[in-house]
Amino acid sequence: MLLGTIDRTPPPFFRQGLSAITKLAFFAALAVFLMAADSRWRVVAPMRSALATVLLPVQQALTVPVALATQGASYLQGVKDAQGAESAARAQLARQSERAARVETLTAENVRLRALLDLQPALQVKAIAAELLYEAGDPYSRKLFINRGSRAGVVAGAPVINESGVLGQVTEVYPLSAVVTLLVDRDAAIPVLNTRSLQRGAAFGGAEGGSAMELRFMAGNADVQVGDLLATSGVDGVYPPGLMVARVSRVERRSDAGFARIVLLPTAAMDNLRHLLVLEPLALQMPARPAAALPDASAARSAARASSAGRPGVPARGQELRR
Repeated sequence: MLLGTIDRTPPPFFRQGLSAITKLAFFAALAVFLMAADSRWRVVAPMRSALATVLLPVQQALTVPVALATQGASYLQGVKDAQGAESAARAQLARQSERAARVETLTAENVRLRALLDLQPALQVKAIAAELLYEAGDPYSRKLFINRGSRAGVVAGAPVINESGVLGQVTEVYPLSAVVTLLVDRDAAIPVLNTRSLQRGAAFGGAEGGSAMELRFMAGNADVQVGDLLATSGVDGVYPPGLMVARVSRVERRSDAGFARIVLLPTAAMDNLRHLLVLEPLALQMPARPAAALPDASAARSAARASSAGRPGVPARGQELRR
């Protein structure tokens, strides 16, 4: 069988219809016609309106995920911005709180310093301004370390005060620091004067667990009342007279005891110290005691000769010996 006699036409099942070029040309022409007709006669406006109405729910449904994603991103960004703003606000609040606390501290310190400056001219003694370094670690004593020592003129036995009253006494001195024993220490003692009754006494530390003082050796019927103010008497040669020391907080009188138990509270706050004044001991300001007059032997002999020579009939000691 010859190849030229074979039928090359496709079977009906595989027929392709119009060619692709024909379809392209047809639809291109239709598109151009519709655009021209719509531009001039608005022929497809009803169709476009109906199609837009039908497709509106579909368009809205398709925009929902996009809107949700946008809102979610905006929410997350808002949360992040809010957290950042909160952190910044907290940091600012902390800085302002610290600044406010510093202002309050500086204000209180300024008040204390002004009180010290007002007190210093009233004292007719040499005063050295000092600042607290730290408190001694011994739980059985009340001692402080200050930042002034022998190089600044601090001497052992010097009184220490602040704007509220007497704090204690310098007990140890180093070149750049010193140790102050507070009045509430169990080994501390100070002579005092009752400003109301003018009765003298001695106040000792160590009462009430180291937070108060005690006025000892006062008779049971002594004129001491709660609220009496005690000041330094100045008789010890250490503390200048008239400095506030303590106030009577409790008086216990017992019929079977010869002395009353009198508890005192220091006028100066021992647990809230920062700035203080170290005074020169009163004994260093007192004039030196005059030395006792000793008889001069030569002067005595001269006086005796003059006395003998001035008396008639009484020979001088040398003449008597020569005879």
